Amino acid sequence: ARSSMPATQFNMKYVEQAGLVKFDFLGLKTLTVLDRAVDLIGRGKVELDKLPLDDAPTYAMLTRGDATGVFQLEGSGMRDTLRKLKPNRFEDIIALVALYRPGPMDDIPKYISVKNGNEPADYLHPMLKDILQETYGIMVYQEQVMQIAQVLSSYSLGGADLLRRAMGKKIQSEMDAQRTTFVEGAVANKVEQHTASMIFDKVAKFAGYGFNKCHSAPYAMVAYQTAYLKANYPVEFFAASMTLDMGNPDKLNVFRRELDRLKIPLLAPDINKSREIFSVETMPDGKKAIRYALSAVRNVGRAAMTGLVVEREKGGAFKDVFDMARRLDTHILNKRLLESLVKAGALDCLNANRAQSLQAVESLLKIAGAAAEERSSNQVNLFGNAAEPARQALPPLRDWGMMEKLQHEFEAIGFYFSSHPLESFGKSLGRLGVVRAAELPNLISSRGESRVRLAGTLIDKQERTSARGNRFAFVQLSDQSGTYEVMIFSELLSSRRDLLQPGTALLIGADARLDGDMVKMTGQSIESLDKALANTSAGLRIVIKETDALEPLRRAIKDLKGKGRITLALDLDNQEVEMALPGLYNVPPTVRHKLADLPGVLQVEEV
Repeated sequence: ARSSMPATQFNMKYVEQAGLVKFDFLGLKTLTVLDRAVDLIGRGKVELDKLPLDDAPTYAMLTRGDATGVFQLEGSGMRDTLRKLKPNRFEDIIALVALYRPGPMDDIPKYISVKNGNEPADYLHPMLKDILQETYGIMVYQEQVMQIAQVLSSYSLGGADLLRRAMGKKIQSEMDAQRTTFVEGAVANKVEQHTASMIFDKVAKFAGYGFNKCHSAPYAMVAYQTAYLKANYPVEFFAASMTLDMGNPDKLNVFRRELDRLKIPLLAPDINKSREIFSVETMPDGKKAIRYALSAVRNVGRAAMTGLVVEREKGGAFKDVFDMARRLDTHILNKRLLESLVKAGALDCLNANRAQSLQAVESLLKIAGAAAEERSSNQVNLFGNAAEPARQALPPLRDWGMMEKLQHEFEAIGFYFSSHPLESFGKSLGRLGVVRAAELPNLISSRGESRVRLAGTLIDKQERTSARGNRFAFVQLSDQSGTYEVMIFSELLSSRRDLLQPGTALLIGADARLDGDMVKMTGQSIESLDKALANTSAGLRIVIKETDALEPLRRAIKDLKGKGRITLALDLDNQEVEMALPGLYNVPPTVRHKLADLPGVLQVEEV
């Protein structure tokens, strides 16, 4: 009613009867990813509509199944198909997009077998070779249905389209009439009647689920373009991809793992270096890296961070937390935003002690408010603006230990960024037969439903009641490879509910199966990871830099008897003196973190 242009609507089924053309417009964020990646690479260096369609690195990457982040091709089933298919031409991608759906998927093994020379193509009749050669004798596209009718049975293209529609509807009377026309036309072209009838049946079976090539090709082109950029400009491609998924921590964590695999550095958020979006940064050694976006930190809005970047570019880098507060004032800063930036480590460049910065949040907001009020009242300093304010100091406060830092990072970023709580468990996880969550799809697809052991830090738990009144729960956990979910039934839930607390490190025994691309797990056992490791024979090497650390260390380990040796290494003037402590110990990973945080302790490592 508010539009100046009169508008109405038709049910899509009646549009054609009304003499109108129906258009479907599809919005894809992948198109924005491509555009942003080209911006980061540099306009003119890459022109998407002029990419060579025979790029060897692109096809080599896809043949490895390396398709995370690639439009249409990144599912685990699709990646497995790529490894078998070994695509080496654009037509393979068009065909794969068309075939990878219920029904046509049954033809994928034959397509792969003929393509790789393991069996000959069957063109049904010599007249159809030119039509089916591109797809190795397999009907893949609706256009092929129309061409077969045109070539074999002398249909007009309009008549062939009516045949395609009739086959899709499967109305028997229409099918009988079309069979007669099809067979008679083929016989007139010197095709034997039984062969024509057999081809009609094959065409009719396919036509029910056929895909338009003219629909598949544009999808395949976008898939190829994303694959090309990933293969040739991975840093810019992932920076753009992560920007378009800024609100999805799970997806960002998937990209983070992919960057680790490709050895592309992901730099921590930094108020003096990050932009509001993910950006590309050249490191001192000349290697390109991705700088984490300020707006991807939780509780931090994009408009505020755009304002922050504008102020930084106008007035230079922030000198300390007080300079930041005075310059940004309260139209950008608020309590939740500032706390999230601190927890994410974005203020480490201004003050490395995160505990101290977090405690100072209220004070900084008061400074920001006062600075804003002074600016708005248009007061002029008696001595002009030349004199800088006297430097202030934050009250002394000991920084968080590693575990506390990681927990706060998780709150602010949505995943463990600088490390993972399980990293400290080191080789012990291997001794327990633990697998990583990200390995499960390949593991299960190779050996079917499996009983697996996983380690994880508990993130969340949602309890439910079944129709029969039994309690069950979904628990979300995180390991070094990502997050995963396990379903826990009532008996195990009631016996282990005390362990299911956020931040607890657990050892999970579960039955795992694949449901499409998703791994579904049902818990069979839950125990404390610390207790499960108590009987392993892991030893420790503790490096200290001063003898003052000895007494606190002695107090911390004196009651931890077990089966592992502890070696002390004293770091003195670039020389290390090592000594093995008498007795055997069991030091749980949670205690290892406390040892590492003791003053004078440089490193605690498992041996």
